[in-house]
Amino acid sequence: MITDPEGTVLALFAAFCRIGACVMVMPGFSSARVAAQIRLFTALAISMAMLPMLWNDIYPQVSGKGATYIQLAAVEMVVGGVIGLVARFYVLGLQFTGTVITMMIGFNAPPAQDVLEDSAENQMTNLISFGGLMVLFMLDFHHIIFDAIFDSYRVMPIGHGFDPQGVLITLTNSLETTFMIMLRLASPFVIYGLLFNIALGMVNKLAPQIPLYFISTPYIIIGGIFLFYLSAVAMLKLFAQGFAMVMQAG
Repeated sequence: MITDPEGTVLALFAAFCRIGACVMVMPGFSSARVAAQIRLFTALAISMAMLPMLWNDIYPQVSGKGATYIQLAAVEMVVGGVIGLVARFYVLGLQFTGTVITMMIGFNAPPAQDVLEDSAENQMTNLISFGGLMVLFMLDFHHIIFDAIFDSYRVMPIGHGFDPQGVLITLTNSLETTFMIMLRLASPFVIYGLLFNIALGMVNKLAPQIPLYFISTPYIIIGGIFLFYLSAVAMLKLFAQGFAMVMQAG
């Protein structure tokens, strides 16, 4: 029997603020292809499942708060949003890597409908970003995020205010780690594009009357697609392994 219904509801809503804000921005769940009702009920179900384990951390801080409860809920939403942004930055980094790859191999096809969002995106970038997100779901990356939410109540306890400096450090460390990982993923294609264009420039100096740019376009695209065929498995494997590293850095 619930001895304090009002306190239980306040504790559940406080947990929902942090978890719901994280689900709202985390990759996959925040996609435009996922209905808002599904995100809402998913966040509510996760909050109800995690509340018994977090009861001693949440309930003493929300009972009898009064007017300060609104401020507490706002801080909780910001903290949850930061946790979700760490994972979202990592997936956006893969999307940026896909854009770099398409530029370096000369695959400048007209953009098509994005698989995940309501925007236009290159087909290869769609393939890379969707493949990376699918691998993360296959490896239960959302369990890592929910575990990070659980641990966040030890690092950023509820009711202790908002630390903007700590949030900025968290996001900066995540962006730094994401950039280094994505640079490793895109480096073969960057080197390939640079070497191909340098060689093309040298040949153009020898035969300036030949329109080598138009002639070489099919060859750089074919070579780039073949390189992607050889490195796609290793790329997705490194991307999946780096996710836990980014969450730890955050």
